[in-house]
Amino acid sequence: MPVTESGADLSMLESTPIDDRERYSRQVLFSGIGQRGQQRLRTGHAAIVGVGATGAATAGLLARAGIGRLTLIDRDFVEPSNLQRQMLFDEEDARAALPKAEAARRHLERINSGVAITAHIADLVPANAADLLAGADIILDCTDNFETRYLLNDLCVRDSCPWIYTAAVGAYAATMNILPQGVDGIEPTACLACIFPAAPSGNVETCDTAGILSTAVNLAASLQVTEALKLLTGQPHLMRRTLASYDLWTGERSEIATGKPRLDCEVCGFRVFRALAGDSRPHITLCGRNSVQIHEHNRPVDLVALLERLAPLGEARGNGMLLRFSRPPHTITVFPDGRALIQGTTDVGLARSLYARFLGS
Repeated sequence: MPVTESGADLSMLESTPIDDRERYSRQVLFSGIGQRGQQRLRTGHAAIVGVGATGAATAGLLARAGIGRLTLIDRDFVEPSNLQRQMLFDEEDARAALPKAEAARRHLERINSGVAITAHIADLVPANAADLLAGADIILDCTDNFETRYLLNDLCVRDSCPWIYTAAVGAYAATMNILPQGVDGIEPTACLACIFPAAPSGNVETCDTAGILSTAVNLAASLQVTEALKLLTGQPHLMRRTLASYDLWTGERSEIATGKPRLDCEVCGFRVFRALAGDSRPHITLCGRNSVQIHEHNRPVDLVALLERLAPLGEARGNGMLLRFSRPPHTITVFPDGRALIQGTTDVGLARSLYARFLGS
């Protein structure tokens, strides 16, 4: 039986539950939260879409704050390049190529065992978005692409669910609260399509081209979570009604008013939900990667049988949640639903060809 120098039984110490009154004592002392706000947080449910850099920080902050339930959705896995800024993950996660949603769940449960966490290793698409996000009091955007953000905007406007747009790249961080018509009697804000009728085009900076500072990620997450806490503690009237952006390197900041919807907005004005309908949904080239995602094949895959079939053809390994097959200069990561990430190319035609060659058409 392991004991400390004083003779205390370590096994008993390790199994002693943490007292929530002590855990949240400093947060309860803050007048904006108090005991009543803490109780409301305990019954709250936040969904986080994307558990990479911003998502990992956001999830950690919410779990430590004592939210009752977290839903985590991410399609990707942990790699060494993530460790510089994705605060929930460690070297062992990267070596095992764990799916980010599952790795985050494991770490968060060690941070706060009182939070109910559901992890979905999935690509959020029109066919599954409503089911995966069902029941959330607020949805937090921690993605890296406008395609998914427009999908979230459509769903949240249609279902009157608050959500927060968040972005971070280089030293830049930005957030915008979106409160659709019908949220707790609060006057609606502009939706994402009011401010960005179309996705930015031209030379748009990404993590792959501009890099990213972990400090920008953590600022974005802190701003996002603070706004979410206002809503989850029953104070949505305090939520900021601007698109706020900050450049931590230059010190520049700006705010654009978003307090009122645009009358001619296709989404919140005319309620046309093209993204939710799946109109012209393309393959996705991921941020920070020379890769293409193939998500058109929604079919179950026996990863064990696939591993046996691919092993003679190249380096193949699996962890029960995904399979990685390397045949330089390409690596294929396959998930149980048939979705795959093809690394080593941005050519969609070549990616489709590799998928068909090694997984079947």
